[in-house]
Amino acid sequence: MYVGLAWHFWNTRWRNRPGLAEGLDASAHRGPQSWERAALLAPLALHGWVLYQGLFARELRFGFAQALSVMMWLGVAIYWIESLFYSLEGMQPLVLPLAAVAVPLPALFPGLASSAAHAQATEFRLHLVLAMVAYSLFVIALLHATLMAVAERQLHGKGSLLIANLPPLLTLEKLLFRVIGAAFAFLTLTLATGIAFSETLFGRAISFDHKTVFAVLSWLTFGLLLAGRWLYGWRGRTALRWTLTGFLMLLLAYVGSRFVLEVVLQRS
Repeated sequence: MYVGLAWHFWNTRWRNRPGLAEGLDASAHRGPQSWERAALLAPLALHGWVLYQGLFARELRFGFAQALSVMMWLGVAIYWIESLFYSLEGMQPLVLPLAAVAVPLPALFPGLASSAAHAQATEFRLHLVLAMVAYSLFVIALLHATLMAVAERQLHGKGSLLIANLPPLLTLEKLLFRVIGAAFAFLTLTLATGIAFSETLFGRAISFDHKTVFAVLSWLTFGLLLAGRWLYGWRGRTALRWTLTGFLMLLLAYVGSRFVLEVVLQRS
């Protein structure tokens, strides 16, 4: 369902065909049509049900595959809500294929069941939810930056259907930094809860292992990006590079380390 919708949105938003741009009415500039919003809710709801069954219906299993699937489910949900208020035509063919790839990952890589006592602790679940929201918001921020880069490049070419359906680049830029600001706030809360509940969650005071180091480096990267935006007006490719760097560090902090442990080393 995600793939089918991604094809539909690419065919109607990105693909330039003779007369197609002229044939779009003004409603296309206000975002997805009503039937498209309803159609998107179907795979989103099914994806959420599958995740719930896999994560909470039985013993808790949460590895890199589950993290990616949750991250992309939240990413699609955030996009759906965001599109109610802003015209984000062109985002759909970016986020939906990623969600489609993430859906079957927990079945292919089921991970290892968590038998630790902290897995059922409220503090752990709060820390996990905050982390997944932060990850998902950064996914949306990265896709925003990618969309802006594609749109900026197409400005120098022929008339583009994608450009015709997007709000002005300055509006997209403001929205990008709003998303990054919100994601940075959730990442800050994630680190704060990890530090505050370290003894409860992990049975020891905080230690600077690779997960903590990459998480802190990601937090510093996004903090510097926001400071650069505020002090020096950073934008365009500079924002894209910093966003990509911070996101890669964030992936290495949990998803990358869990992938190595579960798939390469076969450890919990």
